[in-house]
Amino acid sequence: MMRPLPIIHGREEHGSEGRREVIDLEFSNGERRRYERLKSGGHGSVIIAAVPEPGTVLLIREYAAGMHRYELGLPKGRMDPGEDVLDAANRELKEEVGFGARKLTRLRSISLAPTYMNHEIHLVLAEDLYPERLPGDEPEELEVVPWRLDRLHELMLLEDCSEGRSLAALFIVREVLGMRP
Repeated sequence: MMRPLPIIHGREEHGSEGRREVIDLEFSNGERRRYERLKSGGHGSVIIAAVPEPGTVLLIREYAAGMHRYELGLPKGRMDPGEDVLDAANRELKEEVGFGARKLTRLRSISLAPTYMNHEIHLVLAEDLYPERLPGDEPEELEVVPWRLDRLHELMLLEDCSEGRSLAALFIVREVLGMRP
């Protein structure tokens, strides 16, 4: 049984550019609470699982300022104004990996921390790849690392592969591809 969503009685924007919001909620049992959440900025984002051959995905190794180290994960990026999910995924793939895809499939959205922020990233499966590079916004060329999906158990334990969205996306992609005839 699905509970009804709480009633929003009010919203207050806080912080620079209104990125933090306090909402006044009333739950179906009459309880009232104030919740704080971070609002997503921009036009959305994509994370891409590029499959150059069956059973393999292309990862990138790039500098992660938050951790101050190089991190291994799926290519990802922000959507530009007016860009749809599949166009953004193909552009990011060309910028970060040097390939385009003839077949793009939006699999699902993944939330980062749904209890306190409304950001989602769209997972896109990219197949039938061809070489094409677009200039990106990265300060240095990214290392592209092919990874076998049957070795995810090894990848998930690597210290330099800790980004949760990439790990979740890889397991989703492995299951989706495994269900194909």
